[in-house]
Amino acid sequence: MAKITCFGEVLWDVFPTHKKIGGAPLNVALRLHSFKNEVAIISSVGNDVNGAELKQYIKKKGVTDAYIQTNTTYETSKVAVVLDEKGAASYTIKHPCAWDYILLEARLLSLVKSSDAFIFGSLVSRNKESEATLEALLNEAIFSVFDVNLRPPHYQIETLKIFMNRAHFIKFNEEELFEINEKLGHTNKSLEENIKHISKLTNTQQICVTRGPNGALLFYDEKFYANSGYAVTVADTVGSGDSFLATLIDCLLHKERPQKAIDTACAVGALVAQNHGANPTITKAEIARLVAKSL
Repeated sequence: MAKITCFGEVLWDVFPTHKKIGGAPLNVALRLHSFKNEVAIISSVGNDVNGAELKQYIKKKGVTDAYIQTNTTYETSKVAVVLDEKGAASYTIKHPCAWDYILLEARLLSLVKSSDAFIFGSLVSRNKESEATLEALLNEAIFSVFDVNLRPPHYQIETLKIFMNRAHFIKFNEEELFEINEKLGHTNKSLEENIKHISKLTNTQQICVTRGPNGALLFYDEKFYANSGYAVTVADTVGSGDSFLATLIDCLLHKERPQKAIDTACAVGALVAQNHGANPTITKAEIARLVAKSL
């Protein structure tokens, strides 16, 4: 069992017909907890019904809500989600909201310092208050994982560069990797060369790039490991990448071989996409059956 802390947004994904609890750091935390890790999440909600329901949900799932602050000025985050004909999601994220104002506390520093991994995303840095807290917490992190999660217009290349340089592990999707490299003046079309460019630029030896239905590519200590994906019927892709990341980090922290780690992570991501919502229950048997198809 590993001790892991996630930092960032907790929110309600509002679909045309319903709403579900989400946010990339929370989705990652819940999946990590399902693998029997000790998980905490640092965030903030409003002093409102949505905030109370969100904290209640997190506690019911077995993850502590002790580090989720309550903001009396800003409301709990709500995100409008639209799915296209292939189940791919687009998001409209209201700004500002409670998680834009996560305050630094001494107990948060102690929590991160005692964690085996600290996982954070790019979206939470859109406001200076939460960004400053994040920077302070990174000073205490033993192993920091940067989940690049580009949501226009909520990011700047200079901020991304700062956090890529602070991370021990970086996760992109394929579009994000190419977009960031282009903004950095690197226009090579090879996926591998783009990964190597980021690795050299940031001195990061562990980088993963997800490729949607085409699987993922892991760069781990100067070697590449690939999985070409699993064929599933997609219900929606919400949270699929988050569960992929959670599974990959869980495997690597528990010293699984990198190839097995990426195979397992792709399987879990595919199983999430096969279900509605970001946090469906997935069994070890389901994962094993899907992984067996790649052997």
